[in-house]
Order: sequence, then structure tokens, then C-alpha cells
Amino acid sequence: MNETSLLRRTFDSDRITEFAESLASSLDRQMKNAYRPEERKTLRLFSAREVCELTGISNSNLNTRLADDPDFPQPETDARGHRWFSAEKIDQIRDHMYRTGKNVLSYRPGRQPGDAMQVISVVNFKGGSGKTTTAAHLAHKLALDGYRVLALDLDAQASLTTLFGYRPELEFQERGTIYDCLRYDEEQVGIEHVILKTYFHNLDLAPAGLVLAEYETNTAYALSQRITPNFAERLSIQLERVQDRYDVVIIDCPPQLGFTTLTALSASSALLVTVVPSMLDIASMSQFLSLAGDLFRTIQHHTNRPEPISWNFVKFLLTRFEPSDGPQTQMAAYLRTILRDEVLTNPMLKSTAISDAGMTQQTVFEVDPTKLVRKTLDRAVQSCAAVTDEIEALIQRSWGRV
Repeated sequence: MNETSLLRRTFDSDRITEFAESLASSLDRQMKNAYRPEERKTLRLFSAREVCELTGISNSNLNTRLADDPDFPQPETDARGHRWFSAEKIDQIRDHMYRTGKNVLSYRPGRQPGDAMQVISVVNFKGGSGKTTTAAHLAHKLALDGYRVLALDLDAQASLTTLFGYRPELEFQERGTIYDCLRYDEEQVGIEHVILKTYFHNLDLAPAGLVLAEYETNTAYALSQRITPNFAERLSIQLERVQDRYDVVIIDCPPQLGFTTLTALSASSALLVTVVPSMLDIASMSQFLSLAGDLFRTIQHHTNRPEPISWNFVKFLLTRFEPSDGPQTQMAAYLRTILRDEVLTNPMLKSTAISDAGMTQQTVFEVDPTKLVRKTLDRAVQSCAAVTDEIEALIQRSWGRV
């Protein structure tokens, strides 16, 4: 092929569709091959050391309980005598310690009578700030810590849904996503009809798909026609239907401030704003906050709310942070100077362990420790766990316990 023909070469929409279909088919085969024989993701087993870290039980107490307590949940044992526990088994241990131990709220830290379900939206105006990574790790760790969690994907790109082992472009082309609960026509369904049980104990998923993009244009039309309930109320009404089933809802928002994000923020009890410590990202976040403030004042006016929309907390999380990076460290200090205690103490570190786990659609809490460099993995796990611990403390404070 000569240079002239290369310059004249064009691609039409059919060719683009071919690219999409080829990629979707290849990704589907890759996923099924990775998760044989079930062709769905499964969660690994956890060591006795990890059980102690997750539950707060000392190693000596665990050994004593395993040896002397006939009702204590028993592990699987491999050929070398190592003990392994499933997430379900860890939850049974929590129940047993809750019934028989002291400091029982440490074993069952979720809602008590009178506590409201916490809805946390992970947001930013800019793509690449680690929203989905943060939402996934937060949901996984809270579930492992004993909370009943719903992960809600509100991004039409459906990255969070994909991370849970689904192929949205194949499985949710028309039905089965959160869009079905938000739509304005007679085909709307209750959220309980789209929620999926996942391979991760204590963690359910409300999936997304490309069809969710229609919510933006449909909402504009609904506003012009004064269709009720309006977008600021639709998700809240849906979540009320399942509020007895969950302690915490984690919402992964799209990287723009449209009706979808505003719907999430209106339904939320708390916001977690992710920000990469760079000048461009901080400038983008500043625009996001300014625009969000203006839009919420408009929402309050048009929905006749007597009080402004408020949240239990709004926190800023530094993501993709490299402590050895001088400019990043300076920008982090700059942000803390301005926003002070609203910036979480612990950042989400940039780590090859997080990116390597992501290659197989996993978080550092579920990846097989033998597949990664242990020191690097431990550092990433500690970083993500520390962030979750801060969020957990804020959740507990919202319930009046701290």
C-alpha cells in the first residue's frame, strides 16, 4: 500500500462497530478463561493472620477458640497444615464472637436500631482521579470488616461493574442495570430487581451499563414536562426500598457533573472527593466544587426544599499519591493548608500492586498474595485499609458512636 492510499484510508461507523464487537468478544473469552471452571469471579481464602487482622481477635485467642470451642467455625486445612478461612467463615466467626465475646460492637460494627443507612458518593469532575479504584477498595474492605455493603455503579462506562466480573456490553445491553430504577416511563422497576449478589460475601452490586447514558437526556425532558418524582429524589426513593438490607452504600459516580452525578449527590449522606495532588487536578476540583454549589442552590429552589442539601461529611482523598514525589508532596501540603482537616490523613498510594491487581479486575484485598511482590502488596493493602479505617470512623461518628 503506497503513501497516497494510506492518506486516503477512512473508517466508517461499521468499522468502529467491528472494533467494539471484536474487543467485547475477546474480553469475554479472557474473563471466562481467567475464572474457570465457574466462569465467574470467586473470592480467595484468607489466612489465620488475615482473620486476626480483620476481626481483631488475637492469634492466641483464635488458636484457643479453634481448639477448645466446639461451636467455633472451623477452617479448611491444606497439605502443609495451614489454616484457611472463607469470607463467609470469617463472618460466622464475627457472629460467634458477637454472641460470646466482649466488646461486641467491634465484631458487628454495622447499623444498630435507629441508625440510618449511610450512602457515600465517590466523586470528582475529572477522569483519572481514582474514583472507581477508591469505590471498589472501600466497598471490599468495609464488607470484610463486617458491614453489609451495596456497591452502586452510576457511571455509564460501568468500570465498577466490570471489576465485579461482569461484561456490561454483553450482559446488560438493554435491561438489568440501575438505569431501570431511575427511568421515567412505565418500565421503571424497583432497585431490588436489579441488585446482584456478588462473589464477595456481604457485598451486593447494582450494576451499570451504557444505557445509563440515556438518563441525562431523559432527565432534561422530564424536567421540561414536570415529571415527578424529579431527578433529585429518584435514587433516594429507590434506596429506601432496600434500606433494611445494608449498612453502607458506596456510589461510583461518573466523571462529570451532570444529572446522574447530581442524582447521586442528592441521595447521599456523605461525599468522598478524590483528587490527584497536582495543580491541574486541584484546579479542576475547584471548578467542580464551585459548579456543584451553584447547581445545588438551583435544585433547592426548583424542588422547594425548605433546607439546603447537606451531608454528614465531605472529605477529600488524595489518590495516586507518591510520597517520594516532591511536587506531589508540595501540592498535598498546599491542599491541606486550604482545606485543613477535611483532607483525609491517609492518602491512597500509587502502587504497582493496585495496578497489577486491576489487570485481573481485582482489588488488593482479593488478589492472591502469592501472585504479587509481598512487600509491595502489603504496602498497598495498608494504604487502602488506612483510608477505609478513616471512613469507617466517620460512619461510626454519623451513628453517634465516636
